[in-house]
Amino acid sequence: MINGRRHPGRLVVLSFLAAVTTGTSLFMLPMAAEPGKTTPFMTAFFTAVSGLTGTGLAVVDTGTHWSTFGEVLLLVLSQIGGIGIMTLASLLAMMVSNRIGLQLQLTVRTETNTLNLGHVRRVALGVVVISLVVEAIGAVVLGLRFWLGHGYTPERAFYSGVFHSVSAFNSVGLSLYPDNLMRFATDPWVSLTVVTVGVIGGLGFPVLFEVLRGRRRKRWSLHTRITVPVYLSLIAFGAVMFLVVEWARTDTLGPYGIWEKLLIGVFHGAQPGTAGFNTVDVSQLQPATLLVNDVLMFIGGGSAGTTGGIKVTTFALLAFVLLAEVRAEPSVHVMGRRLANDVQRQAVTVALMGIGAVMTATLIMLATTSFRLDAVLFEAASAFGGVGMSTGITAQLPVVGQLVIMALMFIGRLGPITLVSTLALRERGRRYELPEERPIVG
Repeated sequence: MINGRRHPGRLVVLSFLAAVTTGTSLFMLPMAAEPGKTTPFMTAFFTAVSGLTGTGLAVVDTGTHWSTFGEVLLLVLSQIGGIGIMTLASLLAMMVSNRIGLQLQLTVRTETNTLNLGHVRRVALGVVVISLVVEAIGAVVLGLRFWLGHGYTPERAFYSGVFHSVSAFNSVGLSLYPDNLMRFATDPWVSLTVVTVGVIGGLGFPVLFEVLRGRRRKRWSLHTRITVPVYLSLIAFGAVMFLVVEWARTDTLGPYGIWEKLLIGVFHGAQPGTAGFNTVDVSQLQPATLLVNDVLMFIGGGSAGTTGGIKVTTFALLAFVLLAEVRAEPSVHVMGRRLANDVQRQAVTVALMGIGAVMTATLIMLATTSFRLDAVLFEAASAFGGVGMSTGITAQLPVVGQLVIMALMFIGRLGPITLVSTLALRERGRRYELPEERPIVG
């Protein structure tokens, strides 16, 4: 039994809080903002939480408020949040003594959802290598495109390439431009590179490890066999719904040609489960489109990935449980495997806690602001899902609203199960069972 004060989940949360405190202090330095601009505490605090949780919601314009130092600091926090504070700690321990203590291994296991304790060392190194390689490739492609295709100077082009590649992989969605990526809406090199980098980060490291090991699809683990098709199907569903609803609207897709519409549709279909960039004005989207995005952002990406939400696997497992119940089957079978009862309970718990968190936050913001329900719900789902898309109301939220959004970002990134286990004083097993009784359901 692990002491409550040293519970791995609790250490993860405390590490995140320490990083947020440090980031807030650095954002408040005069050198972090452009000359003549000051950064209040709430702005620095919100930005630090948003960057570290990989959400990307912002109360100030990134490109005009923050100096180069501030932008780099934001990238560093995003990278730390994406890779995982405890994963970085394990690498430092390896470099110093080539040994990892049991407590640190348990902590990294909590952060990365590693199933085998003995694999923590390899996982920690793999997470960093995969992250840096994917980000580097994305940065080079984007940098070359900005330089050769859009006339940027080499320095500006590759700086922008690095910023947007890191932002995409770590599911941040922040851009150096006031219109996000709307100016590149019809550029397939920029759009598809951002989508590819974001999807790789959103799949989750366990999936990436299996795919990169070259295993045949038949030998994939159940987790990977569930995550890959469901995740890609959700992206396709988002793209189709976006195209159907927005195809002829003059404020969104109407002015574009067929191939340009398809490109924008694919881009926006991927964003709710990845980084949250936008190439059309989100505030002009139809309520139906916003609702579809709410659902996709709430689900999020793959487990142990860079996104938030309840995760794709949780969503898929709930569907399998529902299917088994409709069929009146005594147990849940998924792709040739029987689903353990505790896994079913975990999926239900995560989903219900996520719904409760988003609904509570939405209710508070509706009571403290004058914004419409669709805009407020979109903001809440974006924060919980770690997406960062916004209808433009983030900067207008009162302090209470900003605190609620920060809490959602924090919960969505760490996961409801981790947060609850962290707050628990101790772990207890039940020593007896009570008599069974069946209340009426429905």
